[in-house]
Amino acid sequence: MSIITVKSIINGTSYQYIDNSEPKSGTAKDVYFSPDRKYVVALFKEKQDFNQKERLKKITTDYLNRIRSNDGGDYYLNEIYRWPTDIIEHQGKTGIIVPIYNNKFFFKKGYSNQDLIKGEEKNGKWFAGAKFRNKAFPLSLDASELGSWLNYIQVCVNLCRGVKKMHQMGLSHSDLSYNNVLIDPTTGAACMIDLDGLVVPGLFPAEVIGTADFIAPEVLATKHLNKSDPNRKLPNRLTDLHALACLIYMYLLHRHPLKGGKVYDLDTEKDDLLSMGEKALFIEHPTDKSNRPKMNQVSKWDQYWSNIDKLPYSITGPYLKELFDEAFLKGLHNPNERPNADMWEQALLKTTDLMQPCSNSACEQKWYVFDNTTSPACPFCGTKHAGSLPVLDFYFQFKPGVWKPENQRVMVYHNQYLFQWHVNRNLIRSERLTSEQKIPVGYFTFHNNNWVFVNQKLTTLKDLTEDKIIPIGTMVEISDGKKLLLDSSEGGRVVLITITNKQ
Repeated sequence: MSIITVKSIINGTSYQYIDNSEPKSGTAKDVYFSPDRKYVVALFKEKQDFNQKERLKKITTDYLNRIRSNDGGDYYLNEIYRWPTDIIEHQGKTGIIVPIYNNKFFFKKGYSNQDLIKGEEKNGKWFAGAKFRNKAFPLSLDASELGSWLNYIQVCVNLCRGVKKMHQMGLSHSDLSYNNVLIDPTTGAACMIDLDGLVVPGLFPAEVIGTADFIAPEVLATKHLNKSDPNRKLPNRLTDLHALACLIYMYLLHRHPLKGGKVYDLDTEKDDLLSMGEKALFIEHPTDKSNRPKMNQVSKWDQYWSNIDKLPYSITGPYLKELFDEAFLKGLHNPNERPNADMWEQALLKTTDLMQPCSNSACEQKWYVFDNTTSPACPFCGTKHAGSLPVLDFYFQFKPGVWKPENQRVMVYHNQYLFQWHVNRNLIRSERLTSEQKIPVGYFTFHNNNWVFVNQKLTTLKDLTEDKIIPIGTMVEISDGKKLLLDSSEGGRVVLITITNKQ
């Protein structure tokens, strides 16, 4: 074992790594840890040509500096990306310096019955499918690693923000898949890795077409054409959006949106090419049901999540269902129709406001989306919602004296908080929020057999039904048909309360 010193080819900074002759070896790079384990030195196995080195220089200087200088830069560099920070040369090999992963992205327990993967990276693949969640599977993940369904929504929010930021800078990932994402379902965290191959349009084209399961249909359908053929489709921003939609679908439903029961060719390789490319068909297509999973052909480990009759994609709620329709019905073969990352992020955040905790303590998912029925129940375990359920529908002032519905609502549960982004439509819930803006303004609680809202910070909260101000530190009863003015300033909202599931 020896400590090797290397230098930046950009500014001469020195770095060290431990060479124990057994690096972590991937497809393209050998990875060595620094002595203080704060960063890794990743040496490329293949010689990097001029263009590849120029791409790395741009990624580690121009684009890194752009992220650092923008609002939310710390969030992106500490939470969402493991962005390369420098380039080195050593014995004829090019390498990059990358900050080490946060501890939460390593398994604390791993499998439920053995420690084989304890300390290994939480590659997104472990959590996308159904097999490793099935307690009967010999190598199932420990329950302490799996998190709740609400956490997977947050994982997807973080992924969307990462893709959104790249696209805003004019970059595309080109190989977005569960292999290039680490996730921690226990906290809802997600981190995008292997960012040294980003596509810079007009400068650096994609070097790979992507990872199976996430390659866009148009890329697969034209991969037989020469790269110089104008009809050949290569990875770009729109192909990232297909991969992102697949990831969101898989993290929430633990099945692939295109891998169903339809067979196009008895040759497996040709069948894969057609089913994911030219002939790709959403397994939950509303009129063409030919690609629905055939339960007698599905692995016994996957049957629960593969049953789209019992767990249709509509359980993700109205906002996400609409975007899945756009991604896998309209946009599957029409790339320009695919929802962008910001649309996914906003739909996911609005969906969190529809969530209810399941009252069954043994429910593995723990949360579900309110289905707008008169008798709501958890779709995962079947437990019916107990007790009344207040629904807040938001209205905004279209013009003086005219209030219009916003197609946005909050489902209330015991001890749930209300935040500034609920109160005023001019504040967008995003990674740019300040610490002050993340402080709750009040909370709902079930008190003496009544629902009440406790005002903690709202200076202009008014009960419009009773025509009275609700001062800070007091509470107002939440009753059917009541209207509350949350904020009297510009962009302030009114909520109309409906009490459902009355006993």
